[in-house]
Amino acid sequence: MRRSFLGKFFVAVIATQALVTLVHAQGTSVATGAALPRHKVVFQVSDNDPKKWELAMSNIRNIQTDLGTDNVAVELVAYGPGLAMLKLESPAANRIADARRAGVKIVACENTMHAQKLTKEDMLTGISYVPAGVSEIILLQEAGYTYVRP
Repeated sequence: MRRSFLGKFFVAVIATQALVTLVHAQGTSVATGAALPRHKVVFQVSDNDPKKWELAMSNIRNIQTDLGTDNVAVELVAYGPGLAMLKLESPAANRIADARRAGVKIVACENTMHAQKLTKEDMLTGISYVPAGVSEIILLQEAGYTYVRP
């Protein structure tokens, strides 16, 4: 009987520890121990329209102001005609730089770059690249990101 009690007690202790670890892991990054953002949002930019670019950048700034920069992970994915937003001569270059400094991940679609015969040297510095912009949006939505297309 004592052996049965100790066995059940040991299993209960292990189960409790596993539950505590799981709950803690959901709110922190295992690699850094830092708290993960509560909110996640991906912005699609696929139009060659500086007014829409400005709207996207304003939406991003407003979300960070409202929810707190540390409480929201933001990624902007540009593809198709919208890739012009991330080219060197883009009128949105200063807003992109400000967003990057505020922790926004800015991503260019390499499929579009290839189709438009663009290289990384043609693009703003400090941005990231993905093989396919639409696929990136799909993967982010599957990971719980909210989708926004201004």
